[in-house]
Amino acid sequence: MFNVHLDTVSGMEPVSFNGSRFTGRGAIDAKGPAVALLSGIRAAMAREVAVGRDIAVLVQVVSGEEGGAMGTFGTRPLVESGFVGRLNVFCEPTGLRYLTRSTAAMTACVRVDGEGAIDDRPDTGHNATVLLGFLAQHLAAELDSGTRPGRVCVAGLHTGDMHNRVYGSGRLLLNLSYATSSEGAELEQAVAEALRSGLHSFATRFAGSREFGRTAADCAAITTLEWHKRGLPCLRGTEPWAAELLERSGLRRWPDDEPAFTCDAIWMDGVPGTATAVLGPGSLDRNNAHAEGEFAELAELEEFASAVADVLIDFVKDCKDQPNGNRP
Repeated sequence: MFNVHLDTVSGMEPVSFNGSRFTGRGAIDAKGPAVALLSGIRAAMAREVAVGRDIAVLVQVVSGEEGGAMGTFGTRPLVESGFVGRLNVFCEPTGLRYLTRSTAAMTACVRVDGEGAIDDRPDTGHNATVLLGFLAQHLAAELDSGTRPGRVCVAGLHTGDMHNRVYGSGRLLLNLSYATSSEGAELEQAVAEALRSGLHSFATRFAGSREFGRTAADCAAITTLEWHKRGLPCLRGTEPWAAELLERSGLRRWPDDEPAFTCDAIWMDGVPGTATAVLGPGSLDRNNAHAEGEFAELAELEEFASAVADVLIDFVKDCKDQPNGNRP
């Protein structure tokens, strides 16, 4: 089974192809790899008649990953319905190194629901902008750990767009990745504790303030922590035969000391009788995924297509060699 997602992050980017480079939203993550995947499958079918005849090839083209849904609109229900393979490859930028790990992520929302005010009397309202701005810095400092495998992304903060009013409501979003379920549980608790200490610090810092005294006095009462997602599984390792097959196909292993990232491969965790790897062209950072100027080189897409074909051909060979064994 091959899995690839077609949704992209928001924002319009100019689309172009100069003969060697594709530029635009999803060029590398993951519309470009989706096309290269289909090309690779077609090449494998041309080289080996058993592909698609004796060996089923399932392609999952899903949406719902980039928006934070983590497979809810595609991969998760497909896996739960049994649409999986003996070998499952998730197409994500890995520099053509196969990765057998995937972190998961939780999304926290710190929400302030207070009363707004006119700019001439800012003291009469709750200033969600000042409160959430303070909490953003506090949470960033408290959750910034160099020893934890997961990463902390202090993301969107919004209260309003006007210059001449006090906004009493708003929200701050955080996205937090983790490598194991226990790490995720500890991180969830750490967020709650950091928010409590942040509210206490804010109340102390602005107590008696003319402009923000009311906000300081009521900050704990008007602030809540919501979880848009949490408790998702993590992918940890794969079957030895799959690693051997991928390496025979000419692929290198993702270094054990290099952090993994989050993708829909997490939904394969614990599915019996399967092996899972993440594999794709390019790099999330080098190819500007999710950012201005996202691109994919034609050569790296062609190299990925070739790798897909080689993996399929080697998979067929293993099935022919040991049709009743523990291998595919």
